Amino acid sequence: MSDNDTEEERSFRQRYAHELRKKKQQDTHSTKDELVEERVKVNQQEMKTPGRRGEKIKQEEIDKEIVRRDKMKSKR
Repeated sequence: MSDNDTEEERSFRQRYAHELRKKKQQDTHSTKDELVEERVKVNQQEMKTPGRRGEKIKQEEIDKEIVRRDKMKSKR
């Protein structure tokens, strides 16, 4: 979370992070990777509306979720 976030941005960031935790990540070739799909969707939206804060926050939260999952996987 950025120190420069407004209260609205912090709230959005928390809600979005919660939604990302629900998404599946590809474990085998037969399951789809919802995190990758979300990243593609956010990238496409970012190209349509460059510079929007919401897409930047989403990219940051997707990155954090991927790192969080990698850390959990390596602890096993």
